[in-house]
Amino acid sequence: MNRQILRLAIPNIITNITVPLLGLVDMALMGHLPNPIFIGAIALGSVVFNLVYTGFGFLRMGTTGFTSQLFGANDKQGLNLILWRSVLTAGAIGLLLILLQKPIEFAAFSILDSSNDVLVLAKEYYFIRIWAAPATLGLYAFYGWFLGMQNARPPMIIAITVNVINILLDFIFVYALDYNSAGVAFASVIAQYSGLVLAILFVIFKYTEYAKAPALKLIMQAAELKRFFKVNTDIFFRTIALMLSFTFFTYTSANMGDKVLAVNSLLIQFFFIFSYFADGFAFAGEALSGKAYGADNNKMLSKTIKYLFFWGGISALAFSILYFSAYNIILKFLTDNNELIVLAREFNWWVVLLPITTFAAFIWDGIFIGLTASRQMLIVMLIAIFGFYFPAYYLSSNLLENHSLWFAMNLFMAARSLFMWIYSKKMLKNI
Repeated sequence: MNRQILRLAIPNIITNITVPLLGLVDMALMGHLPNPIFIGAIALGSVVFNLVYTGFGFLRMGTTGFTSQLFGANDKQGLNLILWRSVLTAGAIGLLLILLQKPIEFAAFSILDSSNDVLVLAKEYYFIRIWAAPATLGLYAFYGWFLGMQNARPPMIIAITVNVINILLDFIFVYALDYNSAGVAFASVIAQYSGLVLAILFVIFKYTEYAKAPALKLIMQAAELKRFFKVNTDIFFRTIALMLSFTFFTYTSANMGDKVLAVNSLLIQFFFIFSYFADGFAFAGEALSGKAYGADNNKMLSKTIKYLFFWGGISALAFSILYFSAYNIILKFLTDNNELIVLAREFNWWVVLLPITTFAAFIWDGIFIGLTASRQMLIVMLIAIFGFYFPAYYLSSNLLENHSLWFAMNLFMAARSLFMWIYSKKMLKNI
């Protein structure tokens, strides 16, 4: 079991760690420009795309759950159909986002607030990067399918390629061409389409039997479409709720001033570093729990859960120690603005605590996705946000100010872990 988990988790960790690495490079490039408004622009622009793109994260998560179950059941026709169903859905949604870019911009930036200089740059960033939507969402579908096929190598290779291209173009556009935050957006668009081409080539040459499109009437089977969209609708609203929590975090930070926004935008990168690492084990959980469920192997499912929590706990402890010992070093990499560094030091303990309070939520997410237990995931997310996150902030904000925001974030993650554990007790008895 350890070998199976690590065979999937390590490539996924490598895949995922390139994402916060890219975020760190973006922030570092902006952080070393003379004016801190570029950090805020990237932060606000990224919030919009986190909300839009991550809202459609079901294109990866749902695809992984369905594919892993079909893999466990050895249903080759089903594997072919879920690939095409997911990719076609992703392409259609991506094109729709481009068509609706103006209404999305109006809605998003009506909610987000900051200084006018930051907003102007953030909107410029948005209108460039939105053209990558079909490629970005298409990659979600391909990543989910590859992982459900118990193969984490193609996503790793694609992600590394995409992010290397992105980082190289970042330096060219920002420093050589002086495009600042707009250059970061241009780099993202080009890199995403490069990755989509590579994903298609992987299917054509490595999974040739699945590359041929099945009959449209099979893809559009009413019963299968209903199940596909039922599960994915739950995941969609669950993900929207999760992104609401991070949007609230950035929105509240912006209301505290440009300096607090800049500091919190830098510090939340610590969370993303760990989250993408922990997701490596969560993704392994999606593939292995779905496979066990599809094969009707309850003993293997129980063993998978036990070992996943062992690896998740070890990684959380390691990251807390890393953040405690290297906090200042990481901060100085992110920015050379001494004023921001001094302010950020006031919140170091919240950052150190985050891996411990969050790791179980990531592991449970992976298991629930593999079981396509989407409705339970949605319910837990709503309980954690409206029962813990928002009340914790508003009840303590007058006394703790920015500390209250970090307190609420840690409590929110801990509440997710607790209630998913409670749901799992009943759910696993019925499997």
